[in-house]
Amino acid sequence: MTIESPQSFVVREECQKAASQNGFRRTMGEEAGWRAFGSTTAKGTIFLAATGPSGPWCLALDHHGVIQELNIPETNLPGPGRARFVFDTLGALYAVLRRVYELGVCLPDAPLREFELRVAALPRATEAERLVLQRIGQDIFRDRLMDYWRGRCPLTGISDPALLRASHIIPWADCQSDAERLDVHNGLLLSALWDAAFDRALVTFDDQGRPEFSPSLSEKARFELRWESPIPLTDEHRRRLARHRERAQILS
Repeated sequence: MTIESPQSFVVREECQKAASQNGFRRTMGEEAGWRAFGSTTAKGTIFLAATGPSGPWCLALDHHGVIQELNIPETNLPGPGRARFVFDTLGALYAVLRRVYELGVCLPDAPLREFELRVAALPRATEAERLVLQRIGQDIFRDRLMDYWRGRCPLTGISDPALLRASHIIPWADCQSDAERLDVHNGLLLSALWDAAFDRALVTFDDQGRPEFSPSLSEKARFELRWESPIPLTDEHRRRLARHRERAQILS
């Protein structure tokens, strides 16, 4: 497979459109047929190329966390970044680019940087002022969990925003730093009933993302806690869920 270099008008325009429509609107030049793009909100640089006006289309990424989370096959195609991927159609490229952007705005420390910028000039001497900071942090955390989980409870498939809750695995008050409080791997986007049960350690999850119910939970409650599929977890989720399971055992 040979990358078109320099890019033709059609390839250049399609790359520009694909990047722009998926959140990467900063054009950063072209080298060896790869055109680079950045974003003011998502971390990392993307590189787009093609073998010709009808594809295949090529994507290179330099954000290690995003590459890990995508979990799609890489290609040995030479080029920039840490990993490269090939897609037969623009539609397939667009779908992955959307996910790259969603992950780029919440991994690994983007929520923390957003929080620090928003509260830098705010006072924090009184309890009321500190509650304002906490509310800002919780709002950012929820927004970034909506990005990470694509606006859907991974257990139930519910996507109504009013019925979704940003559930901390390690509770806000127990976190040792703002970085931990705002880390999306310390959160699950759960529907309201599941959030209530999880918050009180009446339900937890094993390493495969399957529910484990407390013996104190009634049969009626277990019946109402319906789920469709296990939660897809990373090792960072599993590490924190181990602590949640310990809490659930203590409260059982």
